[in-house]
Amino acid sequence: MNQIAVRIDLDGGRVHIGAMSFDISPLLEQWDYQPGQLVVRKFPGRDGVEKIQLRVDLGLLQMNAQGRPDGKHPHGRESLLEYYQAQMEKFQKERRGDEQSYRLTPEDCGRLQQEALQYHHRYICLFQLEEFDAVLRDTDRNLKVFDFVQQHAGSEEMAWALQQFRPQLLMMRIRARGAIALKANRYDQVVQLVDSGLEELRQFYREHERTDLMEQSGEIQSLEAWLQEIQSKRPLTPRQRLESALNEAVKNEDYEKAAQVRDALRHLKGEPG
Repeated sequence: MNQIAVRIDLDGGRVHIGAMSFDISPLLEQWDYQPGQLVVRKFPGRDGVEKIQLRVDLGLLQMNAQGRPDGKHPHGRESLLEYYQAQMEKFQKERRGDEQSYRLTPEDCGRLQQEALQYHHRYICLFQLEEFDAVLRDTDRNLKVFDFVQQHAGSEEMAWALQQFRPQLLMMRIRARGAIALKANRYDQVVQLVDSGLEELRQFYREHERTDLMEQSGEIQSLEAWLQEIQSKRPLTPRQRLESALNEAVKNEDYEKAAQVRDALRHLKGEPG
């Protein structure tokens, strides 16, 4: 049977939920999984909250577009990060400003890492939806988690369990900021963003004495490939177009045209004729 009658005991009472189907096959049949592609959609939920769905091979992931992706409020806070920050502030007041002594347990770090994974899934989806400002919102949030754990983890090993994912997060931030600049045709800014981002990634590996990982970093390789793609598609400046035309004219021995292009170049540079 596809329909199941559900009843739940609450304080000795019995609450009838009603018949419901747990089978999502009809939904999945209308939305094919595409190997090698990120298939995402966004829609308003029945509760009035925007939802994001990610199609995966065995089904789908659904998350809220705002707030904590699973919609929960742990300990009455927007997220566990806010909860642990409040705990640290309380500790600081009790110890008269001794913030450095506050330590996260392995369980605390594990919970924060699991929560950060929720935001990771969402900003990946948001990037696919080209909502780059929201990508920056969620990556900024996860950076705060990484910094908080780095500062308060009980050991370097506990901190590295989360820090090892920082390069991927930094790459997504660079891609999102670069995509925003590309939409405005600010190619110089994109190149500068990628160059500085690559240096930030390399510095991360140097600081953690993991230069061995730098050589095989997928994030660095991805950004370098993207930079080459941007450079190849970058519109030529008026000077570059004239210089290209001059080279072509000389190559074809069209000296009359070459002379005209040289005149145009001197005019562009403000040189005397």
